[in-house]
Amino acid sequence: QVQLVESGGGLVQAGGSLRLSCAASGRTFSDYNMGWFRQAPGKEREFVAAISRSGGDTRYADSVKGRFTISRVNAKNTVSLQMNSLKPEDTAFYYCAASARFFTTRLTLYDSWGQGTQVTVSS
Repeated sequence: QVQLVESGGGLVQAGGSLRLSCAASGRTFSDYNMGWFRQAPGKEREFVAAISRSGGDTRYADSVKGRFTISRVNAKNTVSLQMNSLKPEDTAFYYCAASARFFTTRLTLYDSWGQGTQVTVSS
């Protein structure tokens, strides 16, 4: 499995921006479809965004569409999530995940997970 480490979380005011990064190691990064998920206190983990192995296809949750952008640089083994126009309801722990077989929104189809990074949006 690939090892994943997220960074870039923090505290930001509503309307602000943050950029999350996920560094991968241990396997060939370009073999993996990548996703971002989030989990707020007392809620289930939910899909945020996904990107295919080549970066040519992306998917977004309706709640973040138009505000968040997922991207990857295979040569640097990184995937990023640019988050703009942040809202208090975006507050959550954000996780990076990798899937060797599926380009999907379903968290159960992801093989590897990072430890997560906290994003807090104040009103």
